[in-house]
Amino acid sequence: MIKTKGRGATDRLKSLSSTTNNSVIVADSIPLNHKEAFFKGHGTSLINGELLTTVCGVVINVDKLVYVRTLRARYKPEVGDIVVGRVIKVAQSHWKVELNSSQDGVLKLSSINMHDSVQAEVGETQRDGSLQLLLAGSHKYGKLDKGQLLKVDPYLVKRSNLHFHFIETLGIDLILGRNGFIWVGEHAQVQYPMVLDDEIISLKTRQSILRIGNAIRVLSNLGFTVTLEVIMETFNLSNMENIDIHDMLGSEFHVLVTENQAERRRRCV
Repeated sequence: MIKTKGRGATDRLKSLSSTTNNSVIVADSIPLNHKEAFFKGHGTSLINGELLTTVCGVVINVDKLVYVRTLRARYKPEVGDIVVGRVIKVAQSHWKVELNSSQDGVLKLSSINMHDSVQAEVGETQRDGSLQLLLAGSHKYGKLDKGQLLKVDPYLVKRSNLHFHFIETLGIDLILGRNGFIWVGEHAQVQYPMVLDDEIISLKTRQSILRIGNAIRVLSNLGFTVTLEVIMETFNLSNMENIDIHDMLGSEFHVLVTENQAERRRRCV
């Protein structure tokens, strides 16, 4: 029953999304204006005058170049990106930070411990290929405490002017790293110098963190873009349907989320 319902909801969603984005699968045809010259790029092949895709991904048009950006690729850093990372190695004067990329980050800070999670801004690339991470300029950058670190495919987190969100009604901070690492934790008060308190997180806050975390996991499983709006829609849906936090990861809730997103996209068409 659930499988049939889920398949119907997914098929319905695909039919709606096909008119609203540039997502493609292998052997899809890319619409072109044949009156204008173009250059075929990565993930495309010209067969019998038709430009077909050879990989799954998103069609990108840059001037006359047409190519497919593959999904589930590792994060490709750009200067100014807001990222969330995890300290993985100690060096003489800096820390190595995992960024879900082929390049590690370099963080010159003495108050970070091994396996801590941090929020930072991508700076310049070092000579050895590593990335300089910047913490200066905002109290929001630095060590993250009292929460959980999640990982999604980087393409699900779009570049935005705002990657740090304070969900005031829940007392929770949400940081959507461009590298696919997402932090959900208790709201951190601004303190100079930064001091982390040792108070225990309340049960209500812990439950909210876990529920938002599972909402993000479900959206990631279904391949939906992860934004504050969609996360909160999924969070509220689980509460409205009286879904237990652990049951959110089951197939039934995945179906509900798929149907909800299908209806949401239908309203936008």
